[in-house]
Amino acid sequence: MKTAFVEKPSVVSIKDTSLPELGPGDILVQMQCCGICGSDVEKVFGQYGQPSMKLGHEPAGTVLEVGSNVTDFKKGDRVFTHHHVPCYSCHYCTHGNETMCKKYYETNLSPCGLSEQYIVPEWNVTHDGVLKLPDSMSFEEASMIEPLACCTRAWSKIDYHKGDSVAIFGVGPTGMMHVMLSQAYGFDKIFCLDVNEYRLDFAKKFNVTKTLHSTDNSRKEIILEETSGRGVDVAIVATGNLNALLDAIDLVRKGGTVMMFGVPSKGDTINLDMSAVYSKEITLLTSYAASDNDTKEALELIANSRVDVKQLITHKYNIADSQKAFEHAKTGLNAMKIIITK
Repeated sequence: MKTAFVEKPSVVSIKDTSLPELGPGDILVQMQCCGICGSDVEKVFGQYGQPSMKLGHEPAGTVLEVGSNVTDFKKGDRVFTHHHVPCYSCHYCTHGNETMCKKYYETNLSPCGLSEQYIVPEWNVTHDGVLKLPDSMSFEEASMIEPLACCTRAWSKIDYHKGDSVAIFGVGPTGMMHVMLSQAYGFDKIFCLDVNEYRLDFAKKFNVTKTLHSTDNSRKEIILEETSGRGVDVAIVATGNLNALLDAIDLVRKGGTVMMFGVPSKGDTINLDMSAVYSKEITLLTSYAASDNDTKEALELIANSRVDVKQLITHKYNIADSQKAFEHAKTGLNAMKIIITK
């Protein structure tokens, strides 16, 4: 079977790999679709601070075989599979910090999600890390469950009200998911900021309030005018560019919330005037990854058509062309979500 690996910096290689042995509690899945995440791109081209060089954590596919002890799944089931699954009993988990759980980092798909076939370990199978897909949901939609779950986890930390305003900095695939969630949650005003004209044009299709280039000197004036001089209630930084964080702090209202959602590169630092954060009583939050509880919510949002993720898929590549797919994802040229198929 073909499996994608990080061969060396900026190089993705496709290797013929042997299937790991299937344990009695494991299931074997045929990958049908797997999305490319920004963290995967960072693993290939950047200095992402995670030890694993496995690629692909947004896979969906068909069950090919189940271990002798597996009773909840059978051959032919269409499933989404979560790569990391927490324990739900440690100090982190009982405080709602499942993505900080030690077990969360120890679990993964084998050899990885970006493989023609992969094994889901028993722990994941028995701890809700595998979700059956409704017949109405395509594999392409299912490959968007994990990134949407990351977004819904971020929103679960934000105190907001129907009719609020939001500025989203970076309207790539997850930034656009935040746009769609803002609409689903009843936000009246949605501002999209980016340096990529294609993505700003793409966002206009969603009837947002304003699309603004991140270097537009009038962006603050425009947002203040649209928000009765206050600034936005919520600012979501959906980019790893930390200049956007400074912008978010400047454009959020007094008492507002800034969510740092995008993935900074390892070693990134910023010169931040904390007096502004303090004096405006800004709530500064971060959100990393998603647990399987979040993926269940994301699946429901897609299944109930509250978030139409199909609109975000602009390009598809075969697994054999993974290098081209990752290079495309890195440039973001005329693209939103890029997925890889078997």
